[in-house]
Amino acid sequence: MITTDICIIGAGPVGLFAVFEAGLLKMRCHLVDALPQVGGQLSEIYPQKPIYDIPGYPEIKAQELVDNLMDQIKPFKPTFTLGERVDQLAKQDDGSYVLTTNEKTQIHAQVIIIAGGLGCFEPRKPVIEKLEVFEGKGVTYMVKNPEQFRDKKVVLAGGGDSALDWTLYLADVAKRVTLVHRNETFRGAPDTAAKVFDLANSGKIDLILSANLKELGGNGHLDSVYLEDKSKAPIKIETDYLIPLFGLSPKLGPIADWGLTIDKNAIEVDTTDYSTGVERIYAIGDINTYTGKLKLILCGFHEAAIMMHSAFKFVYPDQKLSFKYTTVNGVNAF
Repeated sequence: MITTDICIIGAGPVGLFAVFEAGLLKMRCHLVDALPQVGGQLSEIYPQKPIYDIPGYPEIKAQELVDNLMDQIKPFKPTFTLGERVDQLAKQDDGSYVLTTNEKTQIHAQVIIIAGGLGCFEPRKPVIEKLEVFEGKGVTYMVKNPEQFRDKKVVLAGGGDSALDWTLYLADVAKRVTLVHRNETFRGAPDTAAKVFDLANSGKIDLILSANLKELGGNGHLDSVYLEDKSKAPIKIETDYLIPLFGLSPKLGPIADWGLTIDKNAIEVDTTDYSTGVERIYAIGDINTYTGKLKLILCGFHEAAIMMHSAFKFVYPDQKLSFKYTTVNGVNAF
């Protein structure tokens, strides 16, 4: 039996930062993640993807952010159970919980924090002919190593932030980049979309709008992608790789049976402290939902900071959370 103050389900960026906030309040954390390494989607799906909205970093690679977070929490000595999924939750007589994983690992904690991102997820796949035939043979749903596409012809499909960001990045790596989107406008950040249009106008990339993927071609390995524009006219693009970026299909898994209020695969929370309505269980990051919710890493960081001050009362029920300030050489300090 692993004993800890707080068990965090999900070792992505928000779960890792929650360890830091807990450590400041002298609370110990154990993290559980179904993936074999920390970092969540950042490490598993797009470790080399640039991220632009982390305060203090005009640009930072996803894996670099994870590495920095691990360095930040190292002084608080968190422990980890990786490659295992939390299957069961049992409330104890004193209000605490015992969690059991699919490998029968048990964790006893005073507080449970769900920071599982989108939960268990898989990429949304386009409905096109011969897709499965070329999976792993030119069709990939993530960019783990951009060097794989060095001097290759690449077609990306999608209209969200991932499609736009990877188009910008791979424009300097691949021999030729083509971005295909079924609409004329993008869902991603307007500034990033403007940069993509600038690249297209300068001839550095090909941008095909109002077109849909229809079929793939090749003999043993992908060599062509067939599109259909809004007038039903066919378009053929020679390529080495197709990267469909249509988002992820989230699944909550066993968490859905814990008595939480679920809305469209997300957990409803009270924004006062990001509690779920089930005592001692909180949800932070992309897995929660509330009015005005933005699915941004920095919003998850904010939620973690507020939530930990609420969790404190369950870990230290006889203590009042307070801060004392002193002045050291004219500077305010804890």
